Amino acid sequence: MSSVDTSALFQPLTLKNLQLKNRLVMAPMTRTFSPNGVPVEANAAYYRRRAEGQVGLILSEGTVVDRPASRNDPNIPFFHGEAALAGWKGVIDAVHAAGGRMGPQLWHTGSALYTEWEPDSPVESPSGLDAPDKPRGEAMTEEAIADTVAAFAAAAADAKRLGFDTVEIHGAHGYLIDQFFWSGTNRRTDGYGGATLKERSRFASEIVAATRKAVGPDFPIIMRVSQWKQQDLTVRLAPTPKEMTDWLLPLVEAGVDVLHCSQRRFWEPEFPEIDGENGLNCAGWAKKLTGATTISVGSVGLDGDVLNAFAGKGSKAASVQQLVERMERNEFDLIAVGRALLGDPHWVSKIQSGDHKNLKGFDAAALGALV
Repeated sequence: MSSVDTSALFQPLTLKNLQLKNRLVMAPMTRTFSPNGVPVEANAAYYRRRAEGQVGLILSEGTVVDRPASRNDPNIPFFHGEAALAGWKGVIDAVHAAGGRMGPQLWHTGSALYTEWEPDSPVESPSGLDAPDKPRGEAMTEEAIADTVAAFAAAAADAKRLGFDTVEIHGAHGYLIDQFFWSGTNRRTDGYGGATLKERSRFASEIVAATRKAVGPDFPIIMRVSQWKQQDLTVRLAPTPKEMTDWLLPLVEAGVDVLHCSQRRFWEPEFPEIDGENGLNCAGWAKKLTGATTISVGSVGLDGDVLNAFAGKGSKAASVQQLVERMERNEFDLIAVGRALLGDPHWVSKIQSGDHKNLKGFDAAALGALV
């Protein structure tokens, strides 16, 4: 890896009023270390260390909006309420003091399970399903949908007020927004359902539009999307470029600046039947079809995939050659790094300085502490 020229990863990028010093993003990773939903000094120090390690943009762990059952673990942080917002103020101040840039990932888990813990209120989803033919919780009323749209917008406004540099809306991985996208969990017959992906994108588009109104024209909005779901890794929302356009273009037209396209392995082509085994990945196609700035993500710096990590399996550092080649050809604009940063806050600075021999591979033990 010592012969790889990584300069393509360290070019600056401007996104509206946000200036980034490089193209490397810390991916959102659920940590469940916020007692009673409130970030504390340990959380602030955890993010500060990544800023000190020269991460260009830090995206927080998922932090939930103000709905009765918006989280599926008691230690997932809130992004509402005086105590939690004060905690997040401490986080962004620590990151800025270290020269970093950061946005919270705003989240609603919908009916997706995480542990056996259950919230006090019934979970909500488009049709009362966690997966196809798997009932859980309640189907949302139109009033609940409107309140949820407002909750995302209010959280984004709070993020801007607290001093965050951007905001990401979590629309991936089988959580609430993604459950509206997915025909297997959206069986609605009103205006929030429908036979087409474009119709089922209405809920997400309304969240984006309300968020844009709340933060103004110059504050960047990111949205994370994925084909795969935790409930079914083989699901593809958009099996063709046309369907991908129908899915993603309404989000961009509603106000999304950056599409954060999650796939399990960034080097895998999205439509190999069209452009071959070395073709564009998900972020590459999203950029081509919508014109939006895109973030790619998926096993960067690792030789395994996302499931290995959460099954307690480690993974060693792997070559970044493929990543550099794709960045050099402008396939996508930014690359998010997840597990490689969990146990090594200075992974980015080591890549930049050429200190590759001291890169640490992922160790599942890193999941048990805020390193």
